[in-house]
Amino acid sequence: MEKKYNVLFLCNENSARSIIAEALTTTLSHGRFTGYSAGAKPSGTVHEIALEMAKSMGFPIQLLRSKSWDEFSREGAPKMDFIITLCDTAIAEECPIWPGHPSTAHWGFPNPADSKIGDDEKISQAFKRVEMGLRNRIELLIDLPIETLNRLQIQDQLHSIHYSS
Repeated sequence: MEKKYNVLFLCNENSARSIIAEALTTTLSHGRFTGYSAGAKPSGTVHEIALEMAKSMGFPIQLLRSKSWDEFSREGAPKMDFIITLCDTAIAEECPIWPGHPSTAHWGFPNPADSKIGDDEKISQAFKRVEMGLRNRIELLIDLPIETLNRLQIQDQLHSIHYSS
């Protein structure tokens, strides 16, 4: 039986990048990985373009919501194998202590929701660039032979994915 892995993607607001990563991880891995997302200071809403992208992937959008990362440090929360920050402000925040000491990495992306200046096409393109970058990195993560790597090798691979995509 193949082990399943949980990945928590963190952003400050948990409204766009981390939401897209959650949906991509779960759909691209076909059940081998489950993506989760959260934020240091969640906005309370999910950006409509992120929802549209998740829906087009076949991800059940009713599962998506902007939430605090505190939910994942509580007793009874899913145990995370990987925690990946996607924005520079989240990496600078004082993170909770994660049960099980998961492997961590930072894969920085600009916030597409900040693309408020310009027309709808320009905003849509900003989201598409982030989605493509996340897709490339998540595919590399999914393809790792995790079962054959030790903890240090996994950590090194997570960091190298940031620079190889």
